[in-house]
Amino acid sequence: MDLSSFPTIFGPPTMDPVPIDWVAVEDWLGLSLPGDYKAVATAYGPLDIGDHIWLHTPCIQKGRFEYSKWLSETHRRCRLASRKASPLDPPPFHPAPGGLLAWGETRRAHVLFWDTSPSDDPDEWRTAIFDQNAASAHMNPWTYLDMPMLAALDTAITSGIEIPRAPSIGPLPATGRRTAFLPDPEPWTPPTPAPRGTSQTRRRAALTQGTGFDALTALIPPPAAPYLGEGSWDDLFDRLGTRLPTGYTSLMTRYGAGVWRGWLRFQTPLRIAGRGLVYHSAESLDIYRSLRSEFPEFHPLRAWPERGGFLPFASSIEGDDLAWLTVGDPDTWPLIVVPRDGDQDPPLQSGLIETLLTWARGNHVTHGLPGLDPLDDPLEFATFTPWDDKSHW
Repeated sequence: MDLSSFPTIFGPPTMDPVPIDWVAVEDWLGLSLPGDYKAVATAYGPLDIGDHIWLHTPCIQKGRFEYSKWLSETHRRCRLASRKASPLDPPPFHPAPGGLLAWGETRRAHVLFWDTSPSDDPDEWRTAIFDQNAASAHMNPWTYLDMPMLAALDTAITSGIEIPRAPSIGPLPATGRRTAFLPDPEPWTPPTPAPRGTSQTRRRAALTQGTGFDALTALIPPPAAPYLGEGSWDDLFDRLGTRLPTGYTSLMTRYGAGVWRGWLRFQTPLRIAGRGLVYHSAESLDIYRSLRSEFPEFHPLRAWPERGGFLPFASSIEGDDLAWLTVGDPDTWPLIVVPRDGDQDPPLQSGLIETLLTWARGNHVTHGLPGLDPLDDPLEFATFTPWDDKSHW
């Protein structure tokens, strides 16, 4: 396949393409992109090829896709999975020199990359394929093809691309249409670099300096208007049947409800109508009691309001609960992670504020609070996203 044959095989574009400022895109990436990719992306926009391959292009659709975020998250996901799957180090990813640069995905958990290492000429970049299923099985997930993007697409359509120990990609029908995943994409503008002012210097210093609440607020500035719900703390204590630790109430008063590091969700504590801390805690406890009655060997904890039972107040996106063991005075309650899957670990050694600070700095704490990859910048992940009264949490 060559550029002139592409519309002959796939037909003309069926929708208006998304305008792309290639100068801005390549300047942001710090490298030039292959001519075949730019030609297809310019004429067609994001494309679904053979009802199986998504060709992603620089664009944005609110709530679904943003080019820079997709690149960053895709590269990181494949790097982490590759590190776990093989005794060898994962390959470098852009922006590392000669790193892999993603351009598409398939419906069978493959990610398609350019291998930028062989040449400074982007038209000579070969195709690399990441297989998530192989990585999950702890096998080498990488397949390298000695062909550029357009030739790889041609092979996928005509004969199929062989993947070791997995079904091939194709042969595929010669169809090309706007992906239903992105029906209304808009032009993309490269993100503005974060300012390097006093606040960023202070946050960077807080990755290693300071303790307690002062260090946490320096690392992750609280929102201007924290949302806690429409009730009062006394009302919450009455509904739960207990006072809660002062460290928790101080933290919530300063930050409100929201999600830490895009992972740990603190439910809305003072919500009266709808879902909030009381609702989600009761739901988690009911589920745990049900599982404990059936599998007591895997669920050794008591559940609030049983004496010394655990009382959950936050949850991970994978369903782990962060909870207190209600032993003695609330201000001395130990923290514990109640895993959705896996064995129950003992209580944590530090309190809520120090646990959050240690974890936000990128240090692994326990199951349910994952650490970072060695190549991650901890400051990039030290985040808090507040919620408002529209949240279900």
